[in-house]
Amino acid sequence: MIAYEDNIKIFCGTASRSFAETVCKELQLPMGEGVVSAFADGEVSVTLEETVRGADVFLINSTCKPVNDNLMELLIMIDACRRASAGRITAVIPYFGYARQDRKAKSRDPISSKLVANMLTAAGANRVLTMDLHAAQIQGFFDIPVDHLLGNPTFVHYYMNKFPEEKYNHDEFVVVSPDVGSVGRARAFAGKVHMGLAIVDKRRPKANVCEVMNVIGDVRDKTCILYDDLVDTAGSLCNAAKALVEIGGAKEVYACATHGVLSGPAFERIENSPIKELVIHNTIPLPENCTCKKIKQLDVAPIFARAISHIHGATSIADLF
Repeated sequence: MIAYEDNIKIFCGTASRSFAETVCKELQLPMGEGVVSAFADGEVSVTLEETVRGADVFLINSTCKPVNDNLMELLIMIDACRRASAGRITAVIPYFGYARQDRKAKSRDPISSKLVANMLTAAGANRVLTMDLHAAQIQGFFDIPVDHLLGNPTFVHYYMNKFPEEKYNHDEFVVVSPDVGSVGRARAFAGKVHMGLAIVDKRRPKANVCEVMNVIGDVRDKTCILYDDLVDTAGSLCNAAKALVEIGGAKEVYACATHGVLSGPAFERIENSPIKELVIHNTIPLPENCTCKKIKQLDVAPIFARAISHIHGATSIADLF
């Protein structure tokens, strides 16, 4: 095992500057000096303005919108560090884009998440640190170590403080999976907050369009917490909330998701939905023009900072779960 001692460097891309600043503050480290810019035709340019030779380098950048630009930034930063003789390069990706393309859903489909894994490895990354992959088996797409953090401990802490068992009867609360594919993560979350479990059964005629069919489980006159890994256009989430109220007879609906992708009409849909509050993590920055008062962000940068500290010190990150 290589001992890096205090030789640790943290750099960030344009997608995660505020997030990376919090990480550096938690670790009491300066941000690495580097410049990410673009040529007139849009090509990404990266310049490292300090030595990384032999260093344990952590590159922080979410591959969120614009996905391809942020992914290329990360790949080029990795390549720059590799060519500058960095000792080890860890790609810290709070939100891993392309994770929804993890299998061939129909003939001649690509498996884009595997392609991205190959690209990160080929660029020179030695390990990856991320949170709540859309499909946990994506870890197996990499031939390098992947540290997969979970977002549910933060949500557990939030809701146990918001609805403490000393004051609220958790038999009157239900954690709801917005689709069958998310049942596993919803069940794990429900077990930790000591609440029941229900499922919204739906079908999806085409991408980003879903039709809710029915509610599996008893939610009548109960407070529901919809739990998912990400919210994109918010169609699934808002339709599920509507079904819980109109079909299931739920008293009120809250929602939480690790990654707030929030594309297209997402903000308008959430604002006009029965959802009282949507809690997300700051793995993806909210746009400055976000006026939706129902959205609340929780900061997971300190969790990533602890994980970086453990990785650098070659100690277990099990306590983060």
